[in-house]
Amino acid sequence: MSEKLPTFDPAEGLTSDAAIAAFIAGTFESADAGYIAHALGVVARAKGMAQIAGETGLSREWLYRSFSERGNPTLKTTLAVMKVLGIELTAKPGPQGR
Repeated sequence: MSEKLPTFDPAEGLTSDAAIAAFIAGTFESADAGYIAHALGVVARAKGMAQIAGETGLSREWLYRSFSERGNPTLKTTLAVMKVLGIELTAKPGPQGR
């Protein structure tokens, strides 16, 4: 009989602003839009999806759907959620721009 392992939820480990910043910074480095969107959803769950929904004016269902692994949030939705989460989007020259 094999032991059943619990499901890992990365949202449980995001308990500080520093942990959230490091988590999101790592996803930005991937340049994978789907991965970034999903990671923002993980952070939103860590902070409380109901709170995020209330502060953005978007429904919880919409947020869960948009930031799921198969979601595709609009830039407007992404920026609204990032603002509530206290995450800033910045730009710097990439390797081609140096």
